Amino acid sequence: MSLSAAHTAAFRREVPQEGRVWSIRDAGGFPAPRAGDGSRAMPFWSKPSRAQRVVSGIEAYQGFEVVEIPLPEWLGSWLPGLGHDGVQVGVNWAGARATGYDVDPARVSAWFD
Repeated sequence: MSLSAAHTAAFRREVPQEGRVWSIRDAGGFPAPRAGDGSRAMPFWSKPSRAQRVVSGIEAYQGFEVVEIPLPEWLGSWLPGLGHDGVQVGVNWAGARATGYDVDPARVSAWFD
């Protein structure tokens, strides 16, 4: 199993346990960086410590704050909005470049049905 696959499996397991997800934002809002293929993804983490590691360890995200989003709000509002906007869900990004799987919001929503 790849590291990204392991982080995705942890996301699917931990989010229902936590009852919330975490993202990051700064004065400009929530990041949704563009990938090499032109697509965008907004990162979410299953634990605040995972998000904090990215904020602390990745220069591009220093100065961001970790933000908690209740699971019902994320499933009912955020994911449909991301799908409408054509933005993928970045799942538990990690490592020196904050990478991981970017997944279609409808697929992520189906994980928690």
